[in-house]
Amino acid sequence: MAKIDGIHADNPAYGARKIARQLRKDGEDVTRWHVTSLMHEMNIRPCCPLPSLSKPSKRSKRFPYLLKGKKILFPNQVWSTDVTYVQIGGHHMYLTAVIDWHSRYIVGWRLSDTMRAEDVVRCVRRAFAEHGTPSVMNSDQGSVFGSDVYVSLLASNRVTQSMDGRARWRDNVLMERWFRTLKSEWLRTHEYSTPKELGRLVAEFVGYYNDARIHQSLGYDTPASWYYAGINERVA
Repeated sequence: MAKIDGIHADNPAYGARKIARQLRKDGEDVTRWHVTSLMHEMNIRPCCPLPSLSKPSKRSKRFPYLLKGKKILFPNQVWSTDVTYVQIGGHHMYLTAVIDWHSRYIVGWRLSDTMRAEDVVRCVRRAFAEHGTPSVMNSDQGSVFGSDVYVSLLASNRVTQSMDGRARWRDNVLMERWFRTLKSEWLRTHEYSTPKELGRLVAEFVGYYNDARIHQSLGYDTPASWYYAGINERVA
């Protein structure tokens, strides 16, 4: 049952057929009908297929990817932002997050129950207010990131806008990995049933991730230590 719960948490649109197929790939001898029975017992239901958050609209502005081969040397040089789905009961919420490339420090996040450019803008504006502005902000080609309100926010703060290449999820891999870590290491192992409880869990994880979780790529330091040490060096 734990494996079914894990697959469902990562892929909330999967039904019994796809979950059974994934379990068989992992070496489990199960049938679709057995998985269906277990899902009923666990009160797990697939949510409806969700639209792609990375798909641009016809009116979305597009920008080139500016970070190929670029050396990231200090905090607030490059940030990335993205939006993911988080399942809550039979529904889902949207989580926007912003990460600093140099330190892996999460400089901002916001939960909302709608997928609007204004919600992303509120998240990014608060990150600017609390941490200053980056030189470059990267995102995927999702319609919210090509919207007038988001593009105007970056332009008015003199932040250069960069977008992933088409079907190039690796261009924003730091943000993708953070979402995966949040879901696999934290949300999967905690219970929540309301937006307030989900928000509390996300806040707890951001604090843990920034201040306590060590990273091999950071010399086994924390994102906070790298972020603030780099900021202090530049000020000095």
